Amino acid sequence: MSALIAEDEIIHEAELVWLEETDTLDYVRQSLDRLPTRRGKPAYHRNGRMVGYALLGPEAKPSRSSGTFRRRVFWLLPHDRDTEPDGLYATGAPAEAVDPRTLAAGSKGRKTERSEGGRQSREPRGPQEPRGLGITLPL
Repeated sequence: MSALIAEDEIIHEAELVWLEETDTLDYVRQSLDRLPTRRGKPAYHRNGRMVGYALLGPEAKPSRSSGTFRRRVFWLLPHDRDTEPDGLYATGAPAEAVDPRTLAAGSKGRKTERSEGGRQSREPRGPQEPRGLGITLPL
């Protein structure tokens, strides 16, 4: 989960690869997966879809016990807001979700008003209602 991902766990990230345009996504889920390689598209075994992943630099070392590398994978489930805007996450977001606009290689990202389902993620209801205030929520 994003709150559990420490900066030192992702320090060797060289690049984030996006499989989808993230401009229309209010949030993505992120996890640290144990993968056999530093680079390349990882296999995906969750329900839903992978929307991105991290590539590691050559200085990243595999785990001594498993020989695997810890890499971030970004994903969405079928009931997430992008697919079901009025569903379970019409407001709020899963614990492991972050706004993809706040992500970069080596930076864990954060939740924002948009990722939490605030006004920025929905159309204004009328001319008197602004799109959003750009408020960032603490983790």
